[in-house]
Amino acid sequence: MSEQKQALLMFSGGQDSATCLAWALERYERVETVGFDYGQRHNIEMTCRADVRDKIKDLKKSWRERLGPDHIIDLSNLGAISETALTRDVEITLNSTGLPSTFVPGRNLIFLNFAAALGYRRGIARLVGGMCEADFSGYPDCRAETLDATMKSISLGMDKVFSLETPLMHLSKASAWALAENLGGAALVEIIRTQTHTCYLGERGVLHDWGYGCGTCPACELRAAGWSAYRA
Repeated sequence: MSEQKQALLMFSGGQDSATCLAWALERYERVETVGFDYGQRHNIEMTCRADVRDKIKDLKKSWRERLGPDHIIDLSNLGAISETALTRDVEITLNSTGLPSTFVPGRNLIFLNFAAALGYRRGIARLVGGMCEADFSGYPDCRAETLDATMKSISLGMDKVFSLETPLMHLSKASAWALAENLGGAALVEIIRTQTHTCYLGERGVLHDWGYGCGTCPACELRAAGWSAYRA
């Protein structure tokens, strides 16, 4: 199959990557997914992601036919060297630069390099990610400028042109919910609301209107505010 008809999605099992999965399945004839186990505090997302994949693919016959295999990459060494609130059981705070302590330095850069290495082996040169610089926590590795530079480096280093699609880059969280509805109707919105995981603390005890979560971490606050604006 032509590389232009295939995509490799970085899939965490959260709201953004689940929306991107539906987006990619609408556009490409073959979509594979890759997840990264990096010792994240909210490791529950690694458990949720398989169910989310299965439920989304069953929404449409074409999606079921297009969804390829899933891959898991062990990046536990990243967690081991990251003194952050996303990889340690510590309070979420803002550091001296204004970034939340959930920022894992180099995470998206590392994800992209490993995804491209996998894509190289699988014959897939188009990556898809849920990065966003509209409603986000200020992470510098989510900015379009950072991602463009990283992809240029990857293409040069592998002597092969790789590209990155970021369909949520300039969308608010409310717009991301609306995009999910446009792609898969109320059924997809409900899967994302009840099955995906975003909360940094890994809390899945209470199902809120907007989904599971602690309700107070930055990820939950963004998700809840987006849901409220979408419903309004």
